[in-house]
Amino acid sequence: MLRLEGIHTFYGPIEALRGVDLDIGKGEIVSLIGSNGAGKSTCLMTISGVLKPRTGRIILNGAGIAGLSPHRIVSLGVSQVPEGRRIFPKLTVLENLEMGHYLERGSGKSAFEMVYTLFPILEERKNQKGGTLSGGEQQMLAIARALMSGPEILLLDEPSLGLAPIMVSKIFKTIQEINKSGVTVLLVEQNAKAALKLSHRGYVIESGTITLQGRSEDLLHNEKVRHAYLGE
Repeated sequence: MLRLEGIHTFYGPIEALRGVDLDIGKGEIVSLIGSNGAGKSTCLMTISGVLKPRTGRIILNGAGIAGLSPHRIVSLGVSQVPEGRRIFPKLTVLENLEMGHYLERGSGKSAFEMVYTLFPILEERKNQKGGTLSGGEQQMLAIARALMSGPEILLLDEPSLGLAPIMVSKIFKTIQEINKSGVTVLLVEQNAKAALKLSHRGYVIESGTITLQGRSEDLLHNEKVRHAYLGE
């Protein structure tokens, strides 16, 4: 469904991604793990068009999307939940969701019904300012806003960051439910164990290069992964 081939992305003279190859099949949850500064977020921002790769190809459903504008990539079915949530704090929950629905890929009514079913608390607080929500509720809103465009693939950047363990469990359970509904997921997470337990396959990125890939079950038992990312 989504393929990266030889992607090189730069910040000025600094090469952040060094020939990244990555494949995601329709219906999968794929995790991308690595340390701070390894290139995880850069990879997602390159896919979503926020950053432009200098060389390489990004192929979505058989068509090249590298270099397209972010709003065009959203219209093709790719939606990103950025690190740090980045909701609109002065807008209400409802207004945040409406911002996510502006491209109208699907029925507005069904989109609202879907996100309110996933996150009932958002319907209860639809007239509340986004900035007054708890951290976990803001993360729910960020995911719900991304789902409002009716994506085929959801890019999640550190969804558990800064959340209490009970809220992390809720968020990860919701990601599973989203995937079961037919949405493909690319998950960036520092909580490597939780990410690999959730996903079907995984990639390890180090200094902008993919160094390991395979079934999540195999990566969980890989000695290098266990030592470097699982604290074992």
